[in-house]
Amino acid sequence: MLAQATITIDLEAIEHNARAVVSALGQRDMDVVGVTKVTCGDPYVARAMLAGGVGALAESRLENLAGLRAAGIEAPLWLLRATTPGLAEKTVALADVSLESDVDAVRALNAAAAQAGVRHSIVVMVDIGDLREGLMPDAVPEFLREVVDLDHIDVVGVGASLTCYGAIVPDARNLGVLTEVARAAEHYLGRPLWISAGSSTSIAPVLAGSLPQGAHDLRIGEAIVLGVDPATREPIAGLDLRDDAITLSVPVIECAIKPSKPLGTSAQDAFGGVPRFEDRGMRRRALCAIGRQDAAPDDLTPLDPRVQVLGASSDHLVLDVDEMGEPPHSGDALEFRPSYSGTLRLFTSPYVLRRYLGSGGVPLG
Repeated sequence: MLAQATITIDLEAIEHNARAVVSALGQRDMDVVGVTKVTCGDPYVARAMLAGGVGALAESRLENLAGLRAAGIEAPLWLLRATTPGLAEKTVALADVSLESDVDAVRALNAAAAQAGVRHSIVVMVDIGDLREGLMPDAVPEFLREVVDLDHIDVVGVGASLTCYGAIVPDARNLGVLTEVARAAEHYLGRPLWISAGSSTSIAPVLAGSLPQGAHDLRIGEAIVLGVDPATREPIAGLDLRDDAITLSVPVIECAIKPSKPLGTSAQDAFGGVPRFEDRGMRRRALCAIGRQDAAPDDLTPLDPRVQVLGASSDHLVLDVDEMGEPPHSGDALEFRPSYSGTLRLFTSPYVLRRYLGSGGVPLG
């Protein structure tokens, strides 16, 4: 019997995926920064990535970096989302490296680092087409002129993000622009720089040899945690990745035969939508204890192909289970594979328990 919604994290699967990615990219002289943000900086996931060989960990939220530090994680930590001047002190205290594109923020980091008596490293982010964060390529020289003489800031690299917002995939053209910007920055600074060439969507073209030479690292999250290419949500050719690291189990709270189409005058639902229903007659449906506050219904794929997701309200998931030979009872668990978006929201939700499978399938918590 299952009491409440629970995600099971198979740490062996995550370690396996990390090792596969690290090995493949290592053959091309590239490092891997493991990104734990989809799991909200879960320290068990972080340790599994480190056991698989990643050299550093990355997060978008300072709260999650603080959690990793509190859990005793000693690996280098990157802040993936550019800081604000008001968070410079916390950024310097928690992150070894941050990705930056604003001069005022970097000046604030410099002041915070000076006060703490440390140096802080930054990767200069360049927008090469996805239109999320980053300087336009022609703005990089002026940015470097503004920050090069800051005495507690080390410009260690140039980087870019692709696919996350504009859905632009990495290719020879856009990463070629990043490489050209990096080479010009190296010439200006008089020393070599890292080229941080994106995330999980860069793996496939790197392995295919279709990207420019010279990238030093990729920031990898989804390929390690979920085992797929974010650009396609399909397996990555040439990599043996597991896609079963995250499983959602949800308890049934009601199961009954009801009409398949609501009765009465239709209006907006709780989220402002106007749902449409197909009249399939009387069907057996199950109501489960999870809802849109935890994950969107479209982000949950039932492991039993006889189960169909119909929709959800804030706290209830509605399923068609008419094809199941034996209908589920209250407290029975139904299992789902969450998408990236679903995984993100499930780990963020305080209402979803976490269960860990470690070496040999031993639960860790």
